[in-house]
Amino acid sequence: MIRFTLLLFMFVCSLFCGLYAQHAYFPTKGIISFEREVYLRARMREMSSKSSGQNRGMMMRYNSNVDDIPEKNSSFFTLQFDQTATLMSAVDEESATSTSTPSRTPSRGGRRPNSGRPERMGRSAMRGGSPDKIFYQNLTQGSSLVQMELDEKYVLEDSLQRITWRFTDEYRQIAGYECRRVNGATPDSLYIVAFYTDQIPVSGGPALVHGLPGMILGLAIPEMHINYWAQKVDFVTDNVPQNWKDKKAKEMNMQELFESLGKNRFFGGGNNRNQMKRNLLENLIY
Repeated sequence: MIRFTLLLFMFVCSLFCGLYAQHAYFPTKGIISFEREVYLRARMREMSSKSSGQNRGMMMRYNSNVDDIPEKNSSFFTLQFDQTATLMSAVDEESATSTSTPSRTPSRGGRRPNSGRPERMGRSAMRGGSPDKIFYQNLTQGSSLVQMELDEKYVLEDSLQRITWRFTDEYRQIAGYECRRVNGATPDSLYIVAFYTDQIPVSGGPALVHGLPGMILGLAIPEMHINYWAQKVDFVTDNVPQNWKDKKAKEMNMQELFESLGKNRFFGGGNNRNQMKRNLLENLIY
């Protein structure tokens, strides 16, 4: 009798697990809505401390009025992904928070794991005063493209940055998914914190961050006072579009852009070219 009961129990468990496996869905195509938080006051002070010479004097003048600006602001992005690529672009707040989107199947929703809403600013200020950017990751080839506008539109090509990851036992719910915390460091020693979920088995994330066994839904860059938090995930059937680039944009690589800027020290670093390049790349990407 005990043996029969044990066999029956094992049969029921295997049946339940089989049914669960049939209905579990691990998407490889979708669209993620992200909110990007920038802590403006802390970021302004950080930029001032890194500056030198004439640029330092300019930053100190701005810094004298730092208490007059909001503590932080938000901008919004969508990241479309498939098994081979991701495409992230800016959207307005209404589009980012809309729940009725044609051709999408809503899945899990949620807010960032913080309470309270950031202060809002005008549309241009909300994006940090910088033009909209489009970020493309080719996960198969390990390359990236960033479309942005300075004096004219550029499409900047580079390889995906290698990040050294260290896994932790900390977990957090983001947009309805259980995410594991991983601490990372770039070759330039920029410290980042990522929260990824293996329930979305695509090795991508916001701001060209990648390299984990699942999608990154939370990203923090403490030194730059910037956070990205996923708000919701929608499943789709379409692949990432390939015709997103502006045909009039000038194409070059990151090194060529850096060389074309010459003596421009807006991003800090003084005469230290390595520090200047690091500051430029970080401000372009994150």
